[in-house]
Amino acid sequence: MKAIRVHQFGGPEVLKLEEVPDPKPGAGEVLVRVHAAGVNPVDTYIRAGAYARKPVPPYVPGADAAGIVEAVGAGVTTVTPGARVYVIGAADEWKGTYAGLVVCRPEQVFPLPDRISFAQGTALGVPCATAYRALFQRGHGLPAEIVLVHGASGGVGTAAVQLARARGLTVIGTAGSDRGLQLVREQGAHHVFNHRSPGYTDQIMAATGGRGVDLVIEMAAHINLDNDLALLAQHGRVVVVGNRGRIEIDPRRTMGKEAAIIGMTLFAATPADLKSLHAALGESLANGTLTPVVGREFPLADAARAHEAVMEAGAYGKIVLVP
Repeated sequence: MKAIRVHQFGGPEVLKLEEVPDPKPGAGEVLVRVHAAGVNPVDTYIRAGAYARKPVPPYVPGADAAGIVEAVGAGVTTVTPGARVYVIGAADEWKGTYAGLVVCRPEQVFPLPDRISFAQGTALGVPCATAYRALFQRGHGLPAEIVLVHGASGGVGTAAVQLARARGLTVIGTAGSDRGLQLVREQGAHHVFNHRSPGYTDQIMAATGGRGVDLVIEMAAHINLDNDLALLAQHGRVVVVGNRGRIEIDPRRTMGKEAAIIGMTLFAATPADLKSLHAALGESLANGTLTPVVGREFPLADAARAHEAVMEAGAYGKIVLVP
């Protein structure tokens, strides 16, 4: 099969398309034929050697994909060959999804409804799961609260808007381009603002009637965190989903409000957390309240271009590789 392998940490150019042996599922494992693989910002941090968890090269990147079950190993009864599935991670996390085939554990494999394309399915394992965890497991968002999705046009952001709206929250979304703003509106946000416009935080506060927001889902804390704290209502929470550097904040902005800054990463989710959130995502797919948004698709051979695209400003939906 074809796979992307990284032999040394570095820029996008270290992503090499190579021919490697087809993997076989062992006992208790599932072999999935990858029809689409998801590209996430964390993939670029790992590739650059800038992430806390580092593989020993060579490794195959990628943590999410969608495809067809090719075969199952002895003892697997929950998954059958021929099933449409999405996957989150691989049995060996460093033999990932940027490949024609991937071996997973059964608990990493989930049904993919017919109405969801394989490209859309790549958004379920990381972006949609991240959005759900940020909103409800870490941020404890509740119906009737106001949530600001700060950077709502990317894979995580569009999912967060859909999931929050379906749960009964009032949703404010931001984006940095006309195209992104329109996308956020289409996902169901009640209010949409351009975070590149001067005074946009005043517009957000006005949209809340001056009380502020209960929850912020933050994709770029290195830019926005101090502003987020000023926008919070009493007992408000900021969940930091994305960050690319340091920022100076005024802690006094948390004190009188008894506000909280909450970190999160999908890698820290417990098995119980993952079981719960994927059950919720499955129901959201079934009842039509969650439909992942695909931004751009690239051939597997163009993984380097995909890594550049996922880090560009003005994120728009999910970046996908097609083997």
